[in-house]
Amino acid sequence: MKIRIPRATLILAASLFSLHAQADVKLSRVFSPHMVLQREMPVPIWGKADPGESVTVKFRGQSQTTKADDQGQWRVTLAPLTAGGPDVLEIGGITLADVLVGEVWVGSGQSNMDMAVKLYTSTVTKAYTPNKSGPLGDAPLAKLATGSYPKLRLLRKAQNAQWEESNPNTNPEFSAQLFAFGQALQARLDVPVGLMVGAVGGTPSGQWLTEPMFQADTACQEMVKKMAPTYDYEGLKKAYETEKTKWDQDMTEWKRLSEEAKKAGSEAPRAPRPPQAVGRPGQIHSGKMGGLFESFIRPYVGYAIRGVLWDQGESKTNVACVDQYTLMGALINGWRKEWGQNFPFLYVQKPSGGGTAWDLNDPLTAEARRFVPQPPTPPSPEPPDYSHELHLRLMDYPGTHMVTSSDLGDGVHPVLKSS
Repeated sequence: MKIRIPRATLILAASLFSLHAQADVKLSRVFSPHMVLQREMPVPIWGKADPGESVTVKFRGQSQTTKADDQGQWRVTLAPLTAGGPDVLEIGGITLADVLVGEVWVGSGQSNMDMAVKLYTSTVTKAYTPNKSGPLGDAPLAKLATGSYPKLRLLRKAQNAQWEESNPNTNPEFSAQLFAFGQALQARLDVPVGLMVGAVGGTPSGQWLTEPMFQADTACQEMVKKMAPTYDYEGLKKAYETEKTKWDQDMTEWKRLSEEAKKAGSEAPRAPRPPQAVGRPGQIHSGKMGGLFESFIRPYVGYAIRGVLWDQGESKTNVACVDQYTLMGALINGWRKEWGQNFPFLYVQKPSGGGTAWDLNDPLTAEARRFVPQPPTPPSPEPPDYSHELHLRLMDYPGTHMVTSSDLGDGVHPVLKSS
């Protein structure tokens, strides 16, 4: 006896199966509407699905099908693309609209890369330029931030963030430095530009590379071996504990003064900085080596990019017996190996605390100090594990280039991010 199934039931079952298949395909947040794919190179697309599930990716006439492995991982690579768009990217039944193709850059490091546009377009910047008088803020950046740039797309570091169009609503929340870089690049090249940021203020380079990257780097391991015999771990640890006790006392006093300032309606004093913890040779002092890489860079790894823009150094390495120059070599090589790309690595010069300006009436250099003769010797010796000379030497690494910043304002947070 044959059982007749109503046609409507079959259609409903097929629809439910399609929805189930679509729901099983999971994408990283780097794949979302408004994204930018890198032009002129192979473009990896990846995600998760049920083990053995078939996944098809379609874009601009290309169609590739693969199956998820035993762990549910799948990956395809599109052939190189030309700049343009918008187009539609289909991934396993998921449709991503408004996808552009152009140039993609990752920005990382600490506060100078992390701080948002809105912090440089208002009087909030006073906190970072305590010795300045007169107008504050980056006037060219403030003007740029009011614009809409259809070919500029932004991906913030928040775990649930997705690609956004650059407009007056999204611009203020994005990295000031990376936004200024991307807007100028897009205008110059006249192709879409995508910016992905992963930066955290006050962080050392040791948290931005993984333990395997560090262990695999010959220069780092040789430096640890050389420096370890003269490294007084026990003495440094004892000094840290003494400083920590004093810091705890200073914090108690600071909290009291802050409460008084709050009641009086005045500005609170700056909080005392905690002492730096101490690690054994080759070990990170605090936090976890690679912790920030895993949180903020790992989701981007493998996404086809043109290059990396880096701004970090004030917080040094936080790895005992390894200086900034040596550790950054391991970081740069490690990132390139993880990505499978030998991309350019641009880094920003560390501000000296002074700076020069050729024309203080020019908005691009208005926040810099007038040139004054420098003392024959620095006010205090630079630490051996971090110096401006070591920072300059990062250019010795292949494909690595320094961007000067000495004319962009004083202090450790130059005001002029638009330049």
